[in-house]
Amino acid sequence: MGTISAFESVTLDGVMQGPGRPDEDTRGGFRHGGWGVGHADEVTGRFAGSGMARTRALLFGHRTYDDLLRHWTSVAGPNPFTEALLNQRKYVATRDGGARLAYPNSIPLAGEATETVARLKTEIDGVITVIGSGELVRALHRAGLVDEYVLLIHPIVLGSGTRLFGDGDGDGDGGGDGGGGRADLVLEESVTSTTGVVVARYQVK
Repeated sequence: MGTISAFESVTLDGVMQGPGRPDEDTRGGFRHGGWGVGHADEVTGRFAGSGMARTRALLFGHRTYDDLLRHWTSVAGPNPFTEALLNQRKYVATRDGGARLAYPNSIPLAGEATETVARLKTEIDGVITVIGSGELVRALHRAGLVDEYVLLIHPIVLGSGTRLFGDGDGDGDGGGDGGGGRADLVLEESVTSTTGVVVARYQVK
């Protein structure tokens, strides 16, 4: 039986939208893209690397898959992140039954995400890591399918943008749906980076 681990960069006020670059996700008029730049260090790199080492497969929403793979395959020069993304088995939740995926080792999960991912968990032994993919994570959270959250909590407050768990009735500035019901979490491990990022791994009770 597989376990779903959601790996997310968030601000102190829970915003997950566009951490990597200004044009990453401007939906809803979001103007703070790239807020995570400059906060990575050896501490966060080691934590991320250990997480990837125990990952059996990656899981994405269709939009995040296209954006992330397009970006990292266009970066000049070799880097380990691109190689890991391309070589790892990737599942892509999509509502498009005819979806064609542009990158190797990619498998579409066409249909209702909560149903296709629930089936996937029965087919894979080990950790299935979701990167970003906020809409997908919120849907899986509501369905009780997320087993673990790995959060890189940045010392930043933005005040607007799509939040990881939504705003109850909706995500406000960032679009999307609400985050769903309560989940009780158990802190399994945490570390603080040299740039003030708190990296915490929580198990869902």
